[in-house]
Amino acid sequence: MLVCSCNYITDREIRDVINVLLDEDCWQLIVPAKVYHAMQKRGRCCGCFPNVVDLIIRTTEDYHAARHSTEADLIDYMSRLKQLHEENRRADIERRQKSNRAA
Repeated sequence: MLVCSCNYITDREIRDVINVLLDEDCWQLIVPAKVYHAMQKRGRCCGCFPNVVDLIIRTTEDYHAARHSTEADLIDYMSRLKQLHEENRRADIERRQKSNRAA
């Protein structure tokens, strides 16, 4: 399946690069920019990045499941991502503008 129409990158190519990166260091943080850099490409419109993030999550989970990593070692990426978004949203809500401050 074609994931990035700007660079003509398929999901298979992305999964292969993710697996190579995981073979180098199975606990590293992989982001779309790192995947594109490894392929010597760059995001043009970056509309494919959400799909690449989904591929990274699924491929990483499959990689660790195939390597029989213990449950204690596995990280639930989606729950951590939701927690990060919630913390950032709370910080935005609590932030006040200078015009609303007293004194």
